[in-house]
Amino acid sequence: MSLANKTLFVTGASRGIGLAIALRAARDGANVAVAAKTVKPDPRLPGTIFTAAEEIEKAGGKALPLPCDIRDEQSVEKSVAETVARFGGIDILVNNASAISLTGTLQTPMKRFDLMNQINARGTFMVSQKCIPHLLKAANPHVLNLSPPLDFDVKWFANHPAYTLAKYSMSVYAWAMAEEFKGRIAFNCLWPRTGIATAAIANVLGGDEGMKRCRKPEIIADAAHAILNRPTKDCSGNFFMDDEVLAAEGVTDLDQYAVSPGTPLMPDFFVPAPGARTVVGRG
Repeated sequence: MSLANKTLFVTGASRGIGLAIALRAARDGANVAVAAKTVKPDPRLPGTIFTAAEEIEKAGGKALPLPCDIRDEQSVEKSVAETVARFGGIDILVNNASAISLTGTLQTPMKRFDLMNQINARGTFMVSQKCIPHLLKAANPHVLNLSPPLDFDVKWFANHPAYTLAKYSMSVYAWAMAEEFKGRIAFNCLWPRTGIATAAIANVLGGDEGMKRCRKPEIIADAAHAILNRPTKDCSGNFFMDDEVLAAEGVTDLDQYAVSPGTPLMPDFFVPAPGARTVVGRG
């Protein structure tokens, strides 16, 4: 399995899961468009599009750092056009960029509500729309959204309805577009069973102690790599869990991904309980 010479357009690729996916592809010799907002270092958010590009090049890939705000249509169109001009097309889109606010109805400012919907929902739709004409020309095109299975247990909605609906929008778009472009482009979702050690965990969900209960972003990168190598016609419309993807590839020892091996892991949001009422994809 290899992504050699494939071109990936990855949103939010300056750090965390997006960067891990980019680096895994780079080790194959892939081209990566690093589409993200961070161009200057932020003490709370390590990494910029330029440091990410350097890491990708060192890993063996080719990188194009793109200052891209996925809320802005012209910014997205410009970034997509520059990617095609540089690499000749787009084979894979990874919709990774996301905003989070784990707040209830009365505690969610409309500015934050708008941000989550502009990035998670509208941004995912728009970046997909702008990349699809180029993906249709690719040999084995994939779109992968970093978003959860559609589990409709009310417990996922009650405490942070605005975030849940914005995040679920990413999954609904993949589910719908998988059918719309059936046989031509694969659309899938990927989600971790446990917390992943990212800036969101550090800043929102418990700091260093929370990080110790997480797995590293590399587990998502390895699962994404497996999905993106599968044939388009045989792999679309799925809501994948990271550990299940790796198990199908023969990887069952997941201790290598633990931030602190032996520490009990933090379960992620939106992971369905056995027998839950979910949308399950077409397999």
